[in-house]
Amino acid sequence: MRRKNLAARSLDGATLLHQNRYIYADLQLRTKIYFASDLHLGAPDAARSLLREQHFVRWLDTIKGDACELYLLGDVFDFWFEYNKAVPKGYVRILGKLAELADLGVQIHYFVGNHDMWMHQYFTEQFGADIQYHPVERTLYGKQYFIAHGDGLGPGDHSYKLLKRIFRNRLAQWAFHRLHPNFGIGLADYFSKRSRKKTGHLDAIDHGENEYLLVFAHETLKETPKIDYFVFGHRHLPKYHALENGKEYINLGDWISHFTYLSVDESGPVLHRFGLDGVAEPIDRPGADRS
Repeated sequence: MRRKNLAARSLDGATLLHQNRYIYADLQLRTKIYFASDLHLGAPDAARSLLREQHFVRWLDTIKGDACELYLLGDVFDFWFEYNKAVPKGYVRILGKLAELADLGVQIHYFVGNHDMWMHQYFTEQFGADIQYHPVERTLYGKQYFIAHGDGLGPGDHSYKLLKRIFRNRLAQWAFHRLHPNFGIGLADYFSKRSRKKTGHLDAIDHGENEYLLVFAHETLKETPKIDYFVFGHRHLPKYHALENGKEYINLGDWISHFTYLSVDESGPVLHRFGLDGVAEPIDRPGADRS
């Protein structure tokens, strides 16, 4: 009986009105937009994945007081697939924290990556998340941002681009839905881990001016010179790179070895590293003088 009365009081109209007023007032103090990507939760094994998940959740705790928006630029999970009545088990810490942020009024944007491209409506239903399957342009604090996970952009990699088209095909997704989750998720998880084991070492290679996402940014600026910043994940290398006419390429890095994120406010975008001690430190742009 007591539990029922508590539930009734929590759903009382006056209480909800008070909570909504608090959230609205709180949002007036929220001025920062955050970006993160490439956690690859689930890889390489449950134990190490859990440690990274806990560290990421600690970071989310530090931003919940001033965040107005959170952009997750893909590959948060090493594999994700949504059945009508099932999703991959686990990840309760990050899912719970994202729900808490959403309840506080933080708008969550999720850009699917190459490891979680089969995300559909679950995050929208649970967090009101805005799911993006393609690059978008957004105006943030008066500047134009081109935002994407980054897979399949730029020159080359034709085999992956073909594979991506197949995986995004509705018929392929319908066929995968026919598999029992125990088999389907297990099978996809196996191939996802196998892919990372085969190509994961390439994430640490910086190709300089030949980075395909840099090439893409240069080419895109020729057609769309109004873009001020290109923000990508996917490459796992936290990086600023100056482009022509004061424009800039930014890569978010990852939460496997770098633990990096981007914050955006009126002063512009800044990359940070969230240390294992829970302290965030800004990452200097090349040539910056901190003296």
